Amino acid sequence: MKGEEVRQRRKEGRTRNGERSRHKAKSKGKHRESRLGSQEAEDVSLHAQQKLLAEEKVAMAKSREESAVAICLQVLLPYLLAGLGMVLAGMVLDYVQHWDVFRTITEVFILVPALVGLKGNLEMTLASRLSTAANTGQMDDAQKQWKMATCNLALIQVQATVVGLLAAVAAVILGAISKGSVELSQAAVLCASSVTTAFIAALSLDMKYLSPLICAVFIVMIPLWVAIAKQSPSLAEVLKSGWQPVIVAMSISSIGGLILDKTVTDPNFEGMAVFTPVINGVGGNLVAIQASRISTFLHFWSMPGVLPYKMRQNWPNPCTTFFSSEVNSKSARVLFLLVIPGHLVFLYTIHLLQGGHTSLSFTFVMFYLTAALLQVGILLYVADLIVRLMWRKALDPDNFSIPYLTALGDLLGTGFLAVCFRLVWLVHGADMNLGN
Repeated sequence: MKGEEVRQRRKEGRTRNGERSRHKAKSKGKHRESRLGSQEAEDVSLHAQQKLLAEEKVAMAKSREESAVAICLQVLLPYLLAGLGMVLAGMVLDYVQHWDVFRTITEVFILVPALVGLKGNLEMTLASRLSTAANTGQMDDAQKQWKMATCNLALIQVQATVVGLLAAVAAVILGAISKGSVELSQAAVLCASSVTTAFIAALSLDMKYLSPLICAVFIVMIPLWVAIAKQSPSLAEVLKSGWQPVIVAMSISSIGGLILDKTVTDPNFEGMAVFTPVINGVGGNLVAIQASRISTFLHFWSMPGVLPYKMRQNWPNPCTTFFSSEVNSKSARVLFLLVIPGHLVFLYTIHLLQGGHTSLSFTFVMFYLTAALLQVGILLYVADLIVRLMWRKALDPDNFSIPYLTALGDLLGTGFLAVCFRLVWLVHGADMNLGN
């Protein structure tokens, strides 16, 4: 009897244990199912958010899609104003080339494309950075706008001072290679002019200590600009890694300056001084606009390191750059078609102001326009290549592409212009009609 009771109790215990274990298993299963369900819900919610964001981007892109006429109207006024500014710069250079400082220190002509290119590089990279920040919502807050402006201006001051001095050193070296000697007083004047103006440098010809003092003042102020620029994390990165483009660009522009130095004093190339800033400036402005537009497009549609589907070709051919249905191809066509009417306006302005030393004959105008078209066509195609390359390497095209492009524009512009004058001289020979 007792044995039966014991067996009965054991049987009841096993039953209770089995029910308890089954209850635990059911509760674990329900808990697991609830966790899986919540994870699936989160995945569905995240996917829905990503889909909604993509749809918003597509809708925004469609609303922002510009026609060729709209692009032309946006670009036309700044393009003409900037070109007229370059015309005036050319007139000034044409006038001051006869000053004593330019006759005594001919290396100043090497500095002209380098410093003009440096100015353009810093301003255009600034404009491109601000354009990308505005189009991606980084400047919606007034405090962010103020911080972005001050940090960017400080960065420009640092780059201008350092690269300006390096440009002077490059001019001294190229001049020494050409002449076979170096004069320290003239080197000091070049350094001063690279961080201030040629006018102050001209005054310092007879002032023994002014040029080193000017250089010292600008160098001492570098730490202040660095401290201000470092307040922005993105610009702090530019301070570390953004030197190579502007330094290489300065070196390329200095080669163009060497061409100018060799041609501006040659009677067969009279007029180089007035036309060089125009052709270089126009080409640099147009290619900077295109590079900025492509960079903004990439920032909007993709992440650094990965090209979007619409720009999946790593090395597009010229037909893709100029004749495809992409919005960047449309802007390339518009900018290329602005070359001839813009340069005709600038040439006519120079003629009205009686600038240069060469009459604007039909032959000269044809050669000049051909040189300008070749320059801008090459630049727009190279811009498409180099911006894609920088993006694939996870480098910001706003900081890395424009300096190379504008420097290439200076070199091509100065070289093609020298070829243009040479061809005009070969056609007309001694019958070339020189101005006063």
